[in-house]
Amino acid sequence: MIKNIPHRIATVFCILISSQFGAKAQQAPQYTQYMYNTTILNPGYTGTMGSFEANVLYRSQWVGLEGAPETQSFTVQGRVGNKIGLGLTALNDNIGASNNVEVNGYFAYEIPTGAQTKLSLGLNVGLDVLSIDWSKGSFSDDQDPVFQENLNKTRPIFGVGAFWYGEKWYLGASSDNFLKSQIYNDNDLTVTDRKSQYYFMGGYVMDLSSSIKFKPAFLTKHVSGSPVTVDVSANFLLQEKVNLGVAYRYDDAISALVGLHLAKKFFVGYAYDYSTSGLDNYNDGSHEIILKYTVFDTNKRALSPRFF
Repeated sequence: MIKNIPHRIATVFCILISSQFGAKAQQAPQYTQYMYNTTILNPGYTGTMGSFEANVLYRSQWVGLEGAPETQSFTVQGRVGNKIGLGLTALNDNIGASNNVEVNGYFAYEIPTGAQTKLSLGLNVGLDVLSIDWSKGSFSDDQDPVFQENLNKTRPIFGVGAFWYGEKWYLGASSDNFLKSQIYNDNDLTVTDRKSQYYFMGGYVMDLSSSIKFKPAFLTKHVSGSPVTVDVSANFLLQEKVNLGVAYRYDDAISALVGLHLAKKFFVGYAYDYSTSGLDNYNDGSHEIILKYTVFDTNKRALSPRFF
């Protein structure tokens, strides 16, 4: 057990770092502002905005809790021609003794399904570099063979996604990586276990007035052997400039979101998560910032920011 922190925190931290038999379950990053960072979860979203966009996201989870997750990501994606989307993402994720770097290329092809509806089918291909440095932790049993060998492993990534949408709604299903893997140390003990993540998402935009739009949205994540994660959110777009919203992650956090559209090309968003999982007494919440910039717009008819 990790020393010098309360037993309850140590228990949670050990769950994140190692399972009952010494295996480290590789955790996928989670996002509160998933509605502004959709490509990284669903390659089918690539290019559906009709513009080339770049975004940077930073997330610090459970601030004040040693070894808690910290994530940075960069995405550029957009449409080429009328039907093809291309993109690139880079992700850096730290949790405890582990660091995970992912680089993915994205391709999507759009198919009309009606007068105002389209289905975008996408895939992502890339590499995952996992490093584990056990010297960053303090353990009661320093002779445990699991903690004797640092790791550095490169693995392939392959994911697919579908994004079906109209002018005011969308539904999506995806997996960012179908390639499962396990890594063993010299004593044939499982050190890390990478499992596929499956996402299902949806949202609807309604005009409450000429100056207010309302979008309820949801995201679910399914991982074998773990409870289903469910996020629901409600966002308002005011005067096509200000986003205000709230979100709830089942049995985990309540969130507040705010965003500003500046000069029609720049968007900045911030989210704060308050823990409801029993860790609220041991951390100062989670912070997430996203910056988006429209590099150039291939959809000249767009007169206002699209809400998804």
